[in-house]
Amino acid sequence: MNKVILMGRLTRDPEVRYTQGERSMAIARFSLAVDRRGARGNNTNESQTDFINCVAFDKRGEFVEKYFKKGMRVLVCGRLQTGSYTNKDGQKVHTTDVIVEEQEFADSRTSGGNSGAGVQGGNMPTPSDAGDGFMNFPDGLDELDGLPFN
Repeated sequence: MNKVILMGRLTRDPEVRYTQGERSMAIARFSLAVDRRGARGNNTNESQTDFINCVAFDKRGEFVEKYFKKGMRVLVCGRLQTGSYTNKDGQKVHTTDVIVEEQEFADSRTSGGNSGAGVQGGNMPTPSDAGDGFMNFPDGLDELDGLPFN
């Protein structure tokens, strides 16, 4: 089984390119800073950070392009893929990437940082106080096209 689940912050804005040809496809590359907790020599719970390269294809890549921004905390699920290539100096370079199969936001819009990044049309709806599990949308909101769950 090859399954990876990561939660971390984007280290920079994603880099998105499109393939050429009859059916163009988005390829989004980004890296996540993922905290690794554990004891370091003096038995403290000081965290360390791993920087994990991720690649999202097609519709997932388009979603990344539209909504993911540097500093956002996101959750990705996918698989590890290794590869290698020879660089311009003739040296063999080995790569390891997470191929994204699922992705979602890990922070609410109200939790600081880049809370407004990527979503158009003002404030995101908040859960209703009635406790019915539905969200209240602002008056006059006729079009939900800019919201990420479309």
